[in-house]
Amino acid sequence: MLKNPRRILLLIVLLTIAAVFLDLPKFKIRNIEISHPKINTKLVKRDLEPKLGLDLAGGVQLTMSADMQNIDPQDRDAALASAKDIVENRIDSLGVAEPVIQTAKTQAQYRLIIEIPGISDIDQAVATVKKTAHLEFKILKKDSSAEATYAAKPEDFEASGLTGKDLKRAAAAPSQDPGTPGYVVNLTFNQDGAKKLEVITADNLEKPMAMYLDDQPISWPPPVIKAVITDGNAQITGNFTSDEAKQLSIQLNAGALPVPLKIESQTRVGPTIGAGSIQKSIFATVVGLLSVALFMVIYYRILGIFAVLALFIYTLIVFAIFKIIPVTLTLAGIAGFVLSIGMAVDANILIFERIKEEVRWGKPKHEALFAGFNRAWSSIRDSNVSSLITTVILFNFGTGSIRGFALTLAIGILVSMFSAITVTRTFIRVFWVRQS
Repeated sequence: MLKNPRRILLLIVLLTIAAVFLDLPKFKIRNIEISHPKINTKLVKRDLEPKLGLDLAGGVQLTMSADMQNIDPQDRDAALASAKDIVENRIDSLGVAEPVIQTAKTQAQYRLIIEIPGISDIDQAVATVKKTAHLEFKILKKDSSAEATYAAKPEDFEASGLTGKDLKRAAAAPSQDPGTPGYVVNLTFNQDGAKKLEVITADNLEKPMAMYLDDQPISWPPPVIKAVITDGNAQITGNFTSDEAKQLSIQLNAGALPVPLKIESQTRVGPTIGAGSIQKSIFATVVGLLSVALFMVIYYRILGIFAVLALFIYTLIVFAIFKIIPVTLTLAGIAGFVLSIGMAVDANILIFERIKEEVRWGKPKHEALFAGFNRAWSSIRDSNVSSLITTVILFNFGTGSIRGFALTLAIGILVSMFSAITVTRTFIRVFWVRQS
């Protein structure tokens, strides 16, 4: 049991103040615009502006098919993963926040499903996404200074003639050399690529060779050529972790396995439709909160008031968590949040009914309080755990809006357990039991 409810109450007040600060919207004071708060620490850097999905912010949804005719069947999954990775990087370069990019595979079709919210120039976004990835290996310019060998910059490199067309495959693998621990990336070049690589490595021994994907350098600082390679099999070392090596291999394969993308369908959502959806979502949330609050106050009176205060704190905390993670809010996600509002008071109803029963049986208020919480806990725990299991299944196997619904509902359930068990109980102990 919590032994000092007043200290817990102070922590709840501080937590509420922090949530209010994080939830602050943009506003103006005497022509001075106050923007959303920001978190800027060594561990976390986050702009706390709410992230809106396609159906709320407007934008475009694309379904694109990947042409795999020139790709070996064994390489098609890697080619699709590479296409997804490069499309994501391209969209990020447009300054678009929270794009959603998913892969979909059937027996004969490989597709990318792309949602780009809040984009102003949709035609530019579509053209950028459709481009085939271009991989290029570059060497130091002939007139580069001696220092460039050790402290090279992207502008110090020039084309070598070796491109993604010369690369057959890149694959991450554990290092077999005790002198180079971690993971490495093995490169296999075709016949033309092997000839080019032999000349390049002979002329640039102990010099860096940079890799560029869509004119952007990857794996910086660039690896250094340590030997003349004559068989077309190269290896990139750098004490990589497994994830780093896999990411680099995906980026290289994006250029080695160019996949033309064709638009199958394109859906545009205008900002006016999104604004209307936001207004309806806010209205639904307010109606949900007021309906639940009214029911609790009428039926449970003073206990209901405590539950409403806890529900208000719950709402502030949940929205703050949405902004910190951040959660991209869609209509389905907001539906999950509204549903969690009703579930947030479910635990309070179970507890209050147990407390009322204990009081009717003649127990003092403080004993009835503890007995009510203790006896209702198992039911609260089991119902919430079963709901959380459902959200995990939906999140893992669902796509798009279904995942958003599952995520917001899961966060709501977890916070509701805190608001019901800790916040409501603290209010009752401080303002109800102690006054009796």
